[in-house]
Amino acid sequence: MLNPVVEGQSFPHAVGKIVCVGRNYAEHAKELNNPIPSSPILFIKPADAAVPMAPAFAIPHDQGSVHHELEIAILIGKPLKQASEADVLSAIAGVGLGLDLTLRDVQATLKEKGHPWEIAKGFDGACPLSDFIAAGKISDWTQIPLSLTRNGQLQQQGSSADMLFPLLPLIAHMSRIFTLNAGDVIMTGTPAGVGPLQSGDELIATLGDWLRVTTQVA
Repeated sequence: MLNPVVEGQSFPHAVGKIVCVGRNYAEHAKELNNPIPSSPILFIKPADAAVPMAPAFAIPHDQGSVHHELEIAILIGKPLKQASEADVLSAIAGVGLGLDLTLRDVQATLKEKGHPWEIAKGFDGACPLSDFIAAGKISDWTQIPLSLTRNGQLQQQGSSADMLFPLLPLIAHMSRIFTLNAGDVIMTGTPAGVGPLQSGDELIATLGDWLRVTTQVA
């Protein structure tokens, strides 16, 4: 189990479930030839999917292409159920970055068959997480930029301003379906530019001016 780090301090709860939203950026939906959703597409990664993003993380080597999907990650600090946006704001313990690693070939095969595709998203190590900054550092939740550079080339760049389902209302919506507990992590969707990772890739992920993570694909 991974214990998150917030502002240099170990969080008192291990990562629990990881609640994710698919296709929350229109350009990402388009790049994968998926329809733009009219309501949030939710799925869950188990706790064992969470691993430290730095100094390195591993990817599977026998299941086809593994894609990076950089996302704003939200650490929940107290239980949320049927929450309002104000409740959500008071319950956020930290803000960081996460990689929603995706077995793209596996996912495509499962989707073709009409099968659930959790195994393409929820395998052990499928969610490398950065450390978290304190939520109080965020003054505008609709203007949080993020970017991913791979081997010196910019791969992904976006902002929470581009989300189809804005961050605070999205988490409130999630809490009406799943009780969110301290230690749960919310993955808020990925901007366009997803693509395959290879062993040895050097990655730099940023969250505005607050966070910069340098890591390697092991």
